[in-house]
Amino acid sequence: MNDWLLRPTAAIDPTARAAARARQRQLTKPPGALGRLEILAEDFAGWQGRAVPRLERVDVCVFAADHGVAARGVSAFPQAVTGQMIANFATGGAAVAVLARAGDARLTVVNLGTVEPLPAAAGVLDLQLAPGSADFTLTPALTPPLLEAALAAGRARVDAAASLFIGGEMGIGNTTSAAAVLAGLLDVAPEAAIGRGTGVDDAGLARKREAIAAGLARHGGDWRALAGPERALAVLQRVGGLEIAALAGAFVAAAQAGVPVLVDGFITTVAALAACAINPGTRDWLLFAHRSAEAGHGRALAALEAEPLLDLGMRLGEGSGAVVALSLLRSALVVHADMATFADAGVADGGGGE
Repeated sequence: MNDWLLRPTAAIDPTARAAARARQRQLTKPPGALGRLEILAEDFAGWQGRAVPRLERVDVCVFAADHGVAARGVSAFPQAVTGQMIANFATGGAAVAVLARAGDARLTVVNLGTVEPLPAAAGVLDLQLAPGSADFTLTPALTPPLLEAALAAGRARVDAAASLFIGGEMGIGNTTSAAAVLAGLLDVAPEAAIGRGTGVDDAGLARKREAIAAGLARHGGDWRALAGPERALAVLQRVGGLEIAALAGAFVAAAQAGVPVLVDGFITTVAALAACAINPGTRDWLLFAHRSAEAGHGRALAALEAEPLLDLGMRLGEGSGAVVALSLLRSALVVHADMATFADAGVADGGGGE
């Protein structure tokens, strides 16, 4: 195990959080009238250690990789789409790229490993750790060194200078891997974890269920007696994927660096669940952007006691839902910073009227 994974996460500043709450009581509105926007401002105050926080830099990193389990017919799209979408991210045509531009966020794309090596492309960090993961119905998805490399690749993408980190993912077959990881972490049946992903038909859904069941039957004995970090790492290695592991590593590293994370949909939430099992302090640095339409996401959110900001029926992945929710965070912080206080406006402070 990489020792860095277990290092303590950053402390949250309770004094700054209390000062932000006190400021909210002085703004020209009834107490609590802005609902969760007020709590978001207080959260960021605690994270940033200042009563009036700002979103000065948002980093979005999309991790991409192929999955050997795709050979089981678990996706509606061929595996070549992973590489094609990496190129689409790089040229700015993908949804997350469009949304990141509109949201003034910095986008990075990391190729952790595709079946066929990709040509060099501007805007893509091409690590190519392996030609994707192995088919976990036959063998562990990742070797221990590959798991360590993927976790470290996620860690390397976290910059302590960022105000917020958003992780995205791309990889044909990765909802199957994420569902298998969810089932392994929570010890639930495949039926409780799977969904249609890219839109598979009933036969495709059955193949996903069969693949996950086969993976759990083959590897479950390797982790059932384990708990905490050891179990999470065993599950990631046996049935996970390069980009899922990289996301988990990034989330732990962000919490250690004091950078809050806005978690996207199903796959990134499963990675967050793994990250929190590895290092429980990670949970204090996570916000959840939206409730995905993908089956299994609700179970992952419940395990994390998470209430997402939005529910739009999205299931695209890429980090797209998180970048959509970014506008809510900006609204929360700008109102907190720029709204007049009762004293500023010359309004009688009665604690807010009805």
